[in-house]
Amino acid sequence: MITTHVLDTAAGKPGRGIAVELERIEHGQWHLIGGGVTDDDGRLRTLTPAGPVQPGTYRIRFQTGAYGNPFFPSVEIQFVVDDGTQHFHVPLLLSPYGYSTYRGS
Repeated sequence: MITTHVLDTAAGKPGRGIAVELERIEHGQWHLIGGGVTDDDGRLRTLTPAGPVQPGTYRIRFQTGAYGNPFFPSVEIQFVVDDGTQHFHVPLLLSPYGYSTYRGS
């Protein structure tokens, strides 16, 4: 399973209403796997169905410009799933002129 959330670190609140897409690369092409919009808690728990995911390289794209961050109109994070039976939680910590991420649980 792959999940995410967005935290607006400048405001100290969840990043609500941010469109998110999840893709996996196969044979040099990105393929859409899932997507949605962050909820009132800044979370998106439905990027993939519960259970294992296919190992490979993934990319999460956050449409942050619509949230009010025009300096970063979108943020892309690539990561590798080596054991698809694990839960991969990839959050975005967002501020007006910077962002960071980590592998959560």
